[in-house]
Amino acid sequence: MTRMLEAVHERWEIAGGFAISRGSRTHADVVVATIRDGAHLGRGECVPYARYGESIDGVLAQIASTAPLIEAGLTRTDLQALLPAGAARNALDCALWDLEAKRAASTAAALAGLASLKPLTTAFTISVGTPEKMAADAGKAASRPLLKVKLGGAGDVERIAAVRAAAPQARLIVDANEAWDPSCFADNMAACVTAGVELIEQPLPSGDDGLLATVARPITICADESLHTRDDLSALRIRYDAVNIKLDKAGGLTEALLLAKEARAHGFAVMVGCMLGTSLAMAPAVLVAQDADYVDLDGPLLLSRDREPGLRFEASRLYPPEPALWG
Repeated sequence: MTRMLEAVHERWEIAGGFAISRGSRTHADVVVATIRDGAHLGRGECVPYARYGESIDGVLAQIASTAPLIEAGLTRTDLQALLPAGAARNALDCALWDLEAKRAASTAAALAGLASLKPLTTAFTISVGTPEKMAADAGKAASRPLLKVKLGGAGDVERIAAVRAAAPQARLIVDANEAWDPSCFADNMAACVTAGVELIEQPLPSGDDGLLATVARPITICADESLHTRDDLSALRIRYDAVNIKLDKAGGLTEALLLAKEARAHGFAVMVGCMLGTSLAMAPAVLVAQDADYVDLDGPLLLSRDREPGLRFEASRLYPPEPALWG
């Protein structure tokens, strides 16, 4: 039977809102691609991201442009050359993985050559805000083993100190989302050292991060906005110690699995992260995250409600997806 492709835009309310250095929002906007083939269907979710020049309409148009080829039997390998890395390719790639697993009466993990998937401990995100607000949020999450603290540049010394005081036992990683600059870098780094921060994501803007090659890095520095695919790895090693792999940046599970392997070969620590989406977006990333040093797949925990069925969470413990969800 001929395949059929459809894609839709969905909005999911964020519990309490979400803020990073670039702004705040109240809803997660996602695109879900569904590929039907007879009695089987595969789904993939992506999050178009304006920082990378993406929009809901643009991603929907990209996906629609592939319909004749998808419906004619386009493979995941073909897809890598058809679309650039990004959200649209991610949704389609993950849908093809899901469809392939369903048709084979197998699992995506088995198709990827992975052993049985194990539960993971995910970071839990604290949005950027006033030190008082962040301390209150961190206090509520203080029992979680790993907190990811969003920072914003000026004022981060007070923010990270407030979070550490409110959650004295939690391990901390921070994400500046490109908000630091040379005027605050040294003070913010020192504050993170004092707070026992283990990793700092993308402190400086992508393309203006040369400072990282010339200063001491007492804390692991992780590339996020600076890393998309394997092609970026060799240029990053002088400035970064770790990389954050996200399926929306890499353009799907196919590239993300290869990227994780090559990142290890380059000597990087590996973090597997996410955009803010539902369990359908997180599920494929669980495969990549099996051997990651840091896992940040808490998107569903930040929503007012998740997809049904969704991933199973027990506090910060994340369990592998069931086939009814994905894979």
